[in-house]
Amino acid sequence: MPIEPLPILSEEEEAAAIEKLQPPKTVVVRYGFMKQIAELTYDGDQVLGCGTKLIIRTSRGVELAEMLTTTCSNSGCGSSVSRQKMLDYIEQSGGKQYPFTTEGKVLRVATVEDLNDQSRIDSEKTRYIKAARDVIRELDLPMKLVEVEQLISRDRIVFYFTSENRIDFRELVRRLAGEFHVRVEMRQVGARDEARLVADYERCGQHCCCKQFLKVLKPVSMRSAKVQKATLDPTKISGRCGRLMCCLRYEDETYEALRKKLPKRNARVMTDDGPGSVINSQILTQLVLVELDQGRKRQAYPVEHIERLPNDGRQQQQQKKKADDQSEPRGKRSEPSRPKPGRPLRDEQVESADGAPAAEVNDSKPDTDAPQANASQPTGDQPAEGGQRKKRRRRRRRKKRGGGGGDGNNPSGGDNANRTSGPPPSDN
Repeated sequence: MPIEPLPILSEEEEAAAIEKLQPPKTVVVRYGFMKQIAELTYDGDQVLGCGTKLIIRTSRGVELAEMLTTTCSNSGCGSSVSRQKMLDYIEQSGGKQYPFTTEGKVLRVATVEDLNDQSRIDSEKTRYIKAARDVIRELDLPMKLVEVEQLISRDRIVFYFTSENRIDFRELVRRLAGEFHVRVEMRQVGARDEARLVADYERCGQHCCCKQFLKVLKPVSMRSAKVQKATLDPTKISGRCGRLMCCLRYEDETYEALRKKLPKRNARVMTDDGPGSVINSQILTQLVLVELDQGRKRQAYPVEHIERLPNDGRQQQQQKKKADDQSEPRGKRSEPSRPKPGRPLRDEQVESADGAPAAEVNDSKPDTDAPQANASQPTGDQPAEGGQRKKRRRRRRRKKRGGGGGDGNNPSGGDNANRTSGPPPSDN
């Protein structure tokens, strides 16, 4: 896009342009300890600028706010943005989770008396915190008081606290309201919100992201830390809140895109010095450490100077596994599948004492105890044969478990373990 010079106006033209400027109709402000954003209407006749202190009315009450920008085209400010651009920014920064509201109104521009009054209110926080902690200790509540915020109208005090579980603080609110004679609000926050309220600087030398500009505190996965850091030392990848640093999420997409360009470990590549296998790689520098086949020498190459070969390490492992399967003897009988409990066994799943299938035993040695079927009867399973077959199966299962054969001639186990077979012994 070509750069065009600014138009040079005469004094009369500049005075006419200034007279055309009108006060903004809507302004975007930031207010509260949690740095909430609101777009409010403005009915004043003063031309506002970025950073102007304003007195606004919100759902919480009357409080002090700071103007960020305007969203109307008639303000004449170079920092103005269109409302669509503001909504697009909110959508990209968190969407519905972004702390944005349009409920409220700008009352007036803050005066020197308003700023001095807000300073006196902030100096009284120590007394509020000490009194609240005494009551918490007396009631023995498992909570930690973090910060206290009082509005400039002096009709509401907000106590921010952290706790692992839900707290029944009705008695605490009742006693604090009776002592301070204002409306008391208890608000529970997490570890990241605690850092937003009390933290100042991070190890990089800048203000904490959550305190400076970050509005939606999304969780950070350990995968991002593993990809971006060479060490997983908690003291080096944790922020002031004790959790993983929020800045790990900023470059996650860049690291992921660079990582996809690198070959995996044990992959076969072709270099200027011959073929080799990948040993390691670096994401930011885009260097690949290769062990050459000739001389087993290790050398680093840029990813642009190597070429991936089709038979990578994964294909080699698959070929090796296939060769091992083919080298296995064919005569080896696979283990039979274990039947499901409660279902009867098939004939091919039942084995005799010597390990042969039950079908072969029945063919070589017919069962003489079973009644003979007549030719006129159907050829299906007889009821007597079914009962005898079930008995044989139970005996074989007990013998496999070590409980004995269970036949009639073995009194040591089975169904006839407590019985005597044959005629009683004679006195001769």
